[in-house]
Amino acid sequence: MPWRDGRPIGICRVILAFFALTCIGFAQNYTAPGNPQVGSQNTVTANAPVPRPNTTPCVVQLFSNLDFDDFNPKFFTYTPPADCPGPWSAVVLNADWSIDAGRQFDRTAEIWIGAANVYFGTTAEPSHTVARSWHIESNLTDYSPLFTTMQSGRVDLGNLVNNTYTSVIHGSAYIQYYPLAQGQKAPRTADVVLPMSASSNGGTVTLNTTSDQLVGTWRTPILPTNIEGAYLDVFSQSQSGDEFWYTCAPNDVATELQNCGGTGFREAQVSIDGTPAGVAPVYPWIYTGGIDPYLWRPIPGVHTLNFEPYRVDLTPFAGVLSNGQQQHTVAVNVFNANGYFSETATLLLYRDSGSSQVTGAVTQNTIGQPNPTVREKLKVTNTDVSGKVTVQSNRGFTVEGWAQTSHGTVDTQINESIDFRNTQDYYVKNDGSVLDQSVDQRTNVSERVITKDSNHNVAVRVKQLTWPLKLTYDLTLNPDGSFTQNTTLGQKLNRLLLNTWNGWPVYYSAYSDAVSPTDNLAVSAQGVVTTTNQANREDYSYNDSTGACWNETVKAEAGALTKVSGGSCQGKH
Repeated sequence: MPWRDGRPIGICRVILAFFALTCIGFAQNYTAPGNPQVGSQNTVTANAPVPRPNTTPCVVQLFSNLDFDDFNPKFFTYTPPADCPGPWSAVVLNADWSIDAGRQFDRTAEIWIGAANVYFGTTAEPSHTVARSWHIESNLTDYSPLFTTMQSGRVDLGNLVNNTYTSVIHGSAYIQYYPLAQGQKAPRTADVVLPMSASSNGGTVTLNTTSDQLVGTWRTPILPTNIEGAYLDVFSQSQSGDEFWYTCAPNDVATELQNCGGTGFREAQVSIDGTPAGVAPVYPWIYTGGIDPYLWRPIPGVHTLNFEPYRVDLTPFAGVLSNGQQQHTVAVNVFNANGYFSETATLLLYRDSGSSQVTGAVTQNTIGQPNPTVREKLKVTNTDVSGKVTVQSNRGFTVEGWAQTSHGTVDTQINESIDFRNTQDYYVKNDGSVLDQSVDQRTNVSERVITKDSNHNVAVRVKQLTWPLKLTYDLTLNPDGSFTQNTTLGQKLNRLLLNTWNGWPVYYSAYSDAVSPTDNLAVSAQGVVTTTNQANREDYSYNDSTGACWNETVKAEAGALTKVSGGSCQGKH
């Protein structure tokens, strides 16, 4: 089993009103690199900072210098910026976190405003002699309506501090509001932001099984009757028995493989009024205590400190959600959840400003339910188990709907394919003395959204995502209680976006983030830890059609930074 800390923005050209919605992509979340210095043992990433306008921002402090040493939520009051009433050209969340030197698990951190999640991530683990600090940034411009009224805020960062786990975590956060430049038109943002959380002041919902759901139910007037675009930002964080879900085995062989169950496949599913409406593939985030804590010193995994939501396009359901005749329920579940996933989501609605009533219907929906196939090729003897287990899911579906708006009839068709494969090789001694496992997992997502208006204009938005994960670890437990574990890992996220208008390219962006840590770990019977060949590397790149560009590489060995190269490029945006 994985060893864990002592345990075996681009610019879119708006051609027509409806086309603005085809530019909706992702909330851009970053862990800013600061000023990394070779030789430093502090947490570092190669990530680019959030792009910012040239105007001078107003700043609202959410909380300052909070200490997290228990499991009680911390509350604050959010007040809109008096000197910048909006609309804004950009809204950027900033948070600074630190952890004392000592011993502590990685912890989950969340920030909520008015029950809506505005930050979700995990913390860095310290060492006995090294405190750590890091800075995160998130582009929240799409969430602008959330920030126009005074409301309650909440921070969740549960942390156990005692004689064993000694490190206190500290945090501050603020939001920057960038005014429009003279003559600048405000960017298109959501008109209504509806949180899906555990209570009126936030909190995630625990999904232990496939049937458990995160649910949001609304009716008019909270739900407008003139919706022309709808999107759901989904966070699915694996916890407890599901933390290492990508290593899990089918239930019928989990016991002999001394492994978690539910297979190595998870998928978040979205429904509207009980009808399948979208799919949010689950990214295999690995936290800084995951597999082997030394893998992540000082470079954490992809998005580990600042998760990015998966955005599901629900626009084909705009006419249904606008009917004003009944309440509507949006729900999220995680297929194969096995105790448990921590879930939250936010519904973003875009209104037709020229109409008080949008009508429409869903004309095609072939989503259905996942049907993964499992293949087991294992050799079981009196002393050991060896062989291969593969789980594979290939889904292709179309969702299409029309909406009658003030600018004519708009038809939105979503064609999506999601191909998932997880192959695991095992060698396990029945007495538990040897646990060798390799994981080769790949998720490929291809989405094509075609929007047509009554004048025969066609906008196309293409999204392609791949996130391969390769992991090999060999764990040997000795009779005296000592053990060794050798680990190599490769984790990556690639994303390509392309928008076209009547066949002409309008905008593109390409993004890649990859880490490749290794470590040979030995723990004596007395608990003395030694590591050899410990190293990590992160390669981050981004470019888009506006000229924005960032290419950076950071490398580390023996827990210290050894190289920083690159940064902003192509026009210095």
